[in-house]
Amino acid sequence: MTVPPIRLGINIDHVATLRNARGGFHPDPERAAKLAVEAGADNITAHLREDRRHIRDDDIARLMAELDCPLNLEMAATDEMKAIALKTRPHAACLVPEKRMERTTEGGLDVVAQHNMLAPVVAELVDAGIHVSLFIAAERRQIEAASRLRAPAIEIHVGSWCDALAEGRFEDAEAEWRCINDGAHLAHGLGLEVHAGHGLNYETAETISALPEIVELNIGHFLIGEAVFEGLDETVRRMRQAMDKGRRTLRRHAPEGTDHA
Repeated sequence: MTVPPIRLGINIDHVATLRNARGGFHPDPERAAKLAVEAGADNITAHLREDRRHIRDDDIARLMAELDCPLNLEMAATDEMKAIALKTRPHAACLVPEKRMERTTEGGLDVVAQHNMLAPVVAELVDAGIHVSLFIAAERRQIEAASRLRAPAIEIHVGSWCDALAEGRFEDAEAEWRCINDGAHLAHGLGLEVHAGHGLNYETAETISALPEIVELNIGHFLIGEAVFEGLDETVRRMRQAMDKGRRTLRRHAPEGTDHA
């Protein structure tokens, strides 16, 4: 049985948030990215928002120039962001919904309703050699629409599941988990690479790492918050250990002869 390793992407947006609160250059997102990679991250995620509230254009330029690992550019599907992605050529681009007044990304893209707008953006990025993922809910119609767009990957928004667990709404959490499980299975069957993100902590990351179809987790806010107390290198190592523990559970319990690669 071959079980693919699961990748850890670290989102460094909130290092930039802290820097921008005071102005100047400290703390430096590039330094955080390098520390995260040294501690076990496989790639770095940075969301360049329209209002530049955290990551700035010069951050993207420095990360592209200095990182020895893949950069995943989170971006809205706008002409401005598409032009920046085509100019900088990051390894990956995750298309996300974006609202000016939101504190963080709220929900996934409505790929069904926005198909005609998303299709040319996805096509241009893919043609440029950029690995495109779509940030969506684990809903059948959204996953099937993502497949029709021919994006190589999706990232499942797991925030509702994480929130339900944190708030003790266990029946809701179980329902959300079934959607994630079924959605990951459906997406994998359609040939999509499956990632997950939003709201994950050590415990939920360990749990979701046992889903064989999911090959990447992207985590930011929780780890940056915990780094205040433990240091960034320690929080990344602990997350890596939690994910690897979840993957070992998969290896023990997956049916003999099953190949999830």
